[in-house]
Parts: sequence; structure tokens; C-alpha cells
Amino acid sequence: MKEIIQIIDKAWENKSLLKEKEVQDAIEQTIALLDRGEIRVAEPVTRYWKVNTWIKKAVILYFPIRKMETTVLPPFEFHDKIPLKTGYQQKGVRIVPHAIARYGSYLAPGVIMMPSYVNIGAYVDEGSMVDTWATVGSCAQVGKRVHLSGGVGIGGVLEPVQAAPVIIEDDCFIGSRSIVVEGVRVEHEAVLGANVVLTQSTRIIDVSEKEPKEYRGLVPERSVVIPGSYTKSFPAGKYQVACALIIGKRKASTDRKTSLNDALREFHVSV
Repeated sequence: MKEIIQIIDKAWENKSLLKEKEVQDAIEQTIALLDRGEIRVAEPVTRYWKVNTWIKKAVILYFPIRKMETTVLPPFEFHDKIPLKTGYQQKGVRIVPHAIARYGSYLAPGVIMMPSYVNIGAYVDEGSMVDTWATVGSCAQVGKRVHLSGGVGIGGVLEPVQAAPVIIEDDCFIGSRSIVVEGVRVEHEAVLGANVVLTQSTRIIDVSEKEPKEYRGLVPERSVVIPGSYTKSFPAGKYQVACALIIGKRKASTDRKTSLNDALREFHVSV
């Protein structure tokens, strides 16, 4: 692996090396490892996440070494550089028409994809559901037993290569039409209600105690989050600006599924 990393790093600095077979083989091997889940763009280290920038470089370099190809799946036709993922039965993955995952993404056993999309470099761990019209962008990391509800958008990130991808940790519930982008991390067992939008600049305000506490780019574990707004002054006057509100916590003492239902009932969170 050390040799592959060195080859990819050199090719990243000198794109003319992409013509060499050794370089192409190293890139192809990296994407194959990604596809099998043997490596991943970001990985947990204790309570932090390490970004493997060399893998992101390999994903970006994969595009210029690939040729456009036509894939015909009557009555559908695709014309792209990246092939579609295959072998779902052997992988223990359920794919409902018209779900699409690109080669180089990893879907663990027990994953269910309703008509949805998972891009190259993404990692979706075991038992997770990618619901109808949900999208998982390039290099996004989705944990175990996560539910991405209908229309959820999990953003992708390739460049800059040092940027962290969106990370949704284990046992999270992401409500319908929610959007999580720009490397935001949602810690385990958190619940996002419908239409929550999170970017690195979104104010995430915990209003569950007497004094508000603000976060950016991070939803703490077991938080129950809904869309909100705050008043901001502009030259033309004062207007409401979107934010996210943490209105409570899921109870760690209860079963995860029961806890989720309790959170939705107790806080009246629409999903």
C-alpha cells in the first residue's frame, strides 16, 4: 500500500505520469479497494475522523484515465466514464429499481437502496437505508443503521483533497428533504427533522437549556434537530436567516428504535 500511495502522490504532482501503466494500475487498484470497502476516504480514529487524502487524489485521477463508454440496460442507456456497481446479490445488498450506485462506492451487507443514487468514493455501512430520491455524494461516509429519508441530499467533496467529507455516524435518522453538505459531521444517534439544512456556516443552536450553545459543522450525538431561524440585520433592514435548532436529546437508556419514536413524539419533529 505504501508503494501505491507514493505512486499516486507523484502522479498528483505530475499529471503527465498518468500515461504510465504503473500509475494507471495503482489508481485502478485503489478504486477496486474502495469498491470492496477495504479502504475508505475517511475513517474513525477514537472520536475523530482521519481523511485519507491519497484516496481522494486517486478518485480524481481515475476520471482522466477512463474513456467514455456506453452501458445499455434496455430500455435505458448510459454514457459515462465510471461503470455502474454490480454483484449486489453476492454483496447482500437490496437494490430497488431505479437505484444507481457507481463503481468505487461501497455498500455494506444489509444496505437497502430505494430509487436513489450513491456516488464514487462514498461508503454506506451495514443495515442503512437510502430512501427514495436520496443522494449520497462522492466520498460521503454513512454509518451503520442510518436512515436517509426521502429526498435527503448528502453532499460530496473531492476538492480540496484535504477537506473532510460529510460524515453521518451510526444510528442516525435524517428526515425528509434534509441537506447535509460541506463536510458537516452528524454524530451517532442524532435525529434531523424534515428540511434541516446544514452547511459549515449554518448556526446549529442548542436551545434545550436556559442558555443557548452554538455549534458549526457538527451535530452532537443524540441531538434532535429541527429547522429554525434567527434575526439578522442587513443594510436594507432586519430579516430572518435560516439556522438549525437542537431542541433535545434522544435517551441513551432506551432502545434505539424506541428512542427514535419517542424523540419524534416528544418534540413533535416531522420526518
